[in-house]
Amino acid sequence: MAITAFSGAATAVVDQAPKKRPWVALVLLAPGIAYMLLFFLAPFIQLIITSVQTASETGGIGDYVQAFQISNYAVAMQEYLPQIMRSFAYAIIATLCGLLISYPLAYLIGVKMRPYPMAQGILLILVIAPFFISFLLRALAWKQILPSDWVGTDFSVVFGLIYNFIPFMVLPMFASLQSLDLRMVEAGADLYASPVTTFRKVTLPLSLPGVVSGTLLSFIPMSGDYINASREFFGSTNTTMVGNVIEANFLQTQNYPMAATLSVILMAIILIFVATYVRRSGAEDLL
Repeated sequence: MAITAFSGAATAVVDQAPKKRPWVALVLLAPGIAYMLLFFLAPFIQLIITSVQTASETGGIGDYVQAFQISNYAVAMQEYLPQIMRSFAYAIIATLCGLLISYPLAYLIGVKMRPYPMAQGILLILVIAPFFISFLLRALAWKQILPSDWVGTDFSVVFGLIYNFIPFMVLPMFASLQSLDLRMVEAGADLYASPVTTFRKVTLPLSLPGVVSGTLLSFIPMSGDYINASREFFGSTNTTMVGNVIEANFLQTQNYPMAATLSVILMAIILIFVATYVRRSGAEDLL
C-alpha cells in the first residue's frame, strides 16, 4: 500500500510539472540570432559573392563587374603567396614568443601572488593598462623608442605583434591558473615528483584550456594584422603581410574582388590552423 501511495504521489508530481514553452526560448534568442545574421552571416555571404566578381575599370568605391571568376583564388595565391606565408610565419613566431613570456607572467599573478590580493590586483592592472591607450598611439610610441635601424625589419614587426597582443594571451592563462587547485601540485611533491615533472604532469594539463584560448586569441588577430607591418609603424615594403595587401586592394586600388578573395583565403587558412591546433591539443570543447 505504501508503495502504491508513493507511486501515485510521484505520478501526480510528474503530471503537475510545468509544460515546456519552446516559443519563449525562441523569443529570447531572437535578438541574438538576428544580430548574428545581420552583422556576421550577411557580410560573410556578400564577401564570398564579391570574391568571384571582376574588378571594375573605373575603380569606383564598391564597384565591380558582375561575373563568376573562381579563378580569382588561383590568381590571389600566385600573386600574393609570399605575403600569405609571411603573415603566418610572423603570427606563429610571435605567438610562440608571446607564450614564453605570458605563461610565467600568468603563473606569477595567478599562483605565486594568490596569497597577496593587493599585489595580484596591481599586476593585473599593469597587464591590462595598455588597453587604456589607443593601439595606434602605442605602436607609434614604440616606433620612436626602437632604434631607427631596427624599424622596418622582421624583428620590429614581430616585436610589435607580441607587444600589442600579449594581454590577450596573459588573461586566459591567468584565469586557468587562478583556479588551479594547489593541493594537486602539493600531492605531486609528496609523491617525490620533481618540480619539472609536477609542472609537466599536473600544472600544464590543468592550465591547458587557458593556454589554448590565449594562443588562439593572439594568433588569429596577428595573422590578419595590417598595422604593425605597415610602413607607418614597424614595417616596410619587405615586411608586407596579407592584411596590408587586403587594405591596399580595398582602399587604394579599390580592387574589391581581389580584396574579398584574399579575405576568404585568410579566413579559410586560419580555420584550418585553429581546428588542427585545438584537436591536437586535446581541447575539442573549445570548438
